[in-house]
Amino acid sequence: MVTTVRAVVCLSLWLVVCQVRGSYIPPKMNRTIYNLLQHYVSIAKRFNGKPVFSRDPLAGKMEAKRVFMGGVLETYEKLIGQMLKQLPTPTPQTAGSNELPGSAAIADGGEVGAGEDVRTQLSYILKKVQELRKHRYQEQEKLLQELRDLKHIQMDNLVVQSKALWELPWLYEEASSLYEIKMERRKRRRRRRQARRVKTQNRD
Repeated sequence: MVTTVRAVVCLSLWLVVCQVRGSYIPPKMNRTIYNLLQHYVSIAKRFNGKPVFSRDPLAGKMEAKRVFMGGVLETYEKLIGQMLKQLPTPTPQTAGSNELPGSAAIADGGEVGAGEDVRTQLSYILKKVQELRKHRYQEQEKLLQELRDLKHIQMDNLVVQSKALWELPWLYEEASSLYEIKMERRKRRRRRRQARRVKTQNRD
């Protein structure tokens, strides 16, 4: 019981911090996530506080971060879809079985209230994730699909093996040049910083 209460408090604080840091999460979405957390944390067998998604890729370059976040949004779409499948089928006798604790009233303006059923709230969150993924991460989605396609290359196919060997010189050259371009850009940035420092020192 103590662990569950502690988890709810930590998650509540996290949501507050997210709301303070920026306006990307709409208030309605923030409240909906909070309501769902009250439900899922209360039924979870274990909550160890460890994140599901690694934060390490977010310390890299912008393009790498965008590709990673595209994958995260795709995973959330599948995860929430699975959560919806696991809910009992609503019937007249069990219509209220998925309700969250709290008042059954929905706030003015159509906002999500604490008593709205889990299915409706999960569907709302799923829609927000899908919209973000569609409008902001199309390019990353295409790249992720191309990466997934690499796993399906027929390694034991003689035609594939022959064609891959034929394509290797160009791809190897491309891969090598990308690294050289990266290092050259880093050198140019370093030279610009040194030049700015020299100008600053001369002015002094």
